[in-house]
Amino acid sequence: MVKETGYYDILGVKPNATPDELKKAYRKLALKYHPDKNPNEGEKFKAISQAYEVLSDADKRQVYDEGGEAAIKKGGADSGDFRNPMDFFEKFFGAGFGGSGGGRRRERRGKDVVHQMSVQLEELYNGATRKLQLQKNVICDKCEGRGGKKGSIEKCLQCRGNGVETRVQQIAPGIMQHIEQVCRKCSGTGETIQEKDRCKNCSGRKTVRERKVLEVHIEKGMRDGQKIVFTGEGDHEPESQPGDIIILLDEKEHSTFAHAGQDLMMKMPLQLVEALCGFQRIVKTLDDRDLIVSTQPGEVIRHEMTKCIAEEGMPIFKNPMEKGTLIIQFEVIFPEVINPSVVPTLKQCLPPAPEVDIPIDAEQTVLEDFDPKQRRQQHQRMAYDEDDGGYQDGPRVQQCTSS
Repeated sequence: MVKETGYYDILGVKPNATPDELKKAYRKLALKYHPDKNPNEGEKFKAISQAYEVLSDADKRQVYDEGGEAAIKKGGADSGDFRNPMDFFEKFFGAGFGGSGGGRRRERRGKDVVHQMSVQLEELYNGATRKLQLQKNVICDKCEGRGGKKGSIEKCLQCRGNGVETRVQQIAPGIMQHIEQVCRKCSGTGETIQEKDRCKNCSGRKTVRERKVLEVHIEKGMRDGQKIVFTGEGDHEPESQPGDIIILLDEKEHSTFAHAGQDLMMKMPLQLVEALCGFQRIVKTLDDRDLIVSTQPGEVIRHEMTKCIAEEGMPIFKNPMEKGTLIIQFEVIFPEVINPSVVPTLKQCLPPAPEVDIPIDAEQTVLEDFDPKQRRQQHQRMAYDEDDGGYQDGPRVQQCTSS
C-alpha cells in the first residue's frame, strides 16, 4: 500500500508499476509535453519530470510510498531538491536534446540514412570489406547553403517566417477548428527567394545530391541485424549537423549451417548402416577447412541425436580467436524394405526383440499406409452427409490407403 498516488497518476501508471513501465510512460509524456511542442505546458512538463525523478530512484520511491510528497520535500537536498526538468530530460534522452523551455535549443541534425546490406554467413565468419555506393544531401558549395545570392533571402510573408501556417476549418455550426500545416509557399523553411536570385546549382534548395562510396568493414562474429554506423556521413542540412549512415546487416540463409548466436548448427543425414556400424564424414567449414566427423566403434547414433564439436562455431565478436560450438543433429534414414533372406542374420546382430504372448483368440490385422490427406477428405464427406440428413447408404467404413 502507498500513502498517496499523485506521482503515479501524473505518469498514468499503477503504484506497482515496474521500472520499465515507468520509463515508457515518462518517455511518452515528456515528448508530448516538451516545451518545443507545447510551449504552454511548462508546468505539466515540470510535474512529469519531477514525478519520474522520484519514482525512478528506488530510495526516493520508497520514501514517497511511505510518506507521500510531504516526506519527499521534508527529505531536503537528498530527496526534495528537484533538478531542472530540461536537465533531467537531456540526461534521459541524451545530450543535445535540449528545448526552448530550458533556455537552450537542441542541436539540429540531418536525417540518418539507413541501408540494408545482404551478407553471406561466410562473410560474418571470416570478416569482409564491402564497398557501398549511395547518395546523400550535402550543402551546396556554390551558394554555401544560402539557396541564392547574399541578401536575397526574405522572410516568408505567408507564414511570417514560422514555416507553419494556420488554416481555420468549420467542423460544426459556430465551432471552428484551427489546423496547423507546413507552409505551402516556403515548404516549411520560413524563407523565400526570388526566382532570379536563386542558386542555379541547387535551385534554391540549399542542398544538392552527392554520390558517396563507403568501405564497410564486416568484422568476424557480427550477427544478423547488427548495425555499422558511419557518424556524420548522412544527410547534411544548413544550420545543422550531418546525420549518420547506418548499415543494417541482413544475413542470408546458408545451405549447410544455421547461425545461432555464437554457435553454428547443421543437420547430417545418415544411412541406417552408418548409424549402427559407424561412419566417417567430411564437413567443409566456412573458412574452407575439412573436418573429419566420425563415431567410436560400437557407438549407435539415434535419429535426431545431437552431438557437438567445441571451438568450431562462430568467432566471438571483438574476440575472434575464440569460437562457439558446432552443433550437429543427425537424421537417420531407414531403408524402405529389407531382403527377407538377411533378416535372420540381422536379428543375430541386434539386441533380442521382446517376447510376446499371443492369446489363442487374438485377431490378425494388416498394417497399411496412413494418408492424413485422405483421412481429412473422409471426415469432410461424413460431415456433409450428416448436414444432408444422415448417411444415405448406411454407415461408411473408414479405410486406409494401401501401399
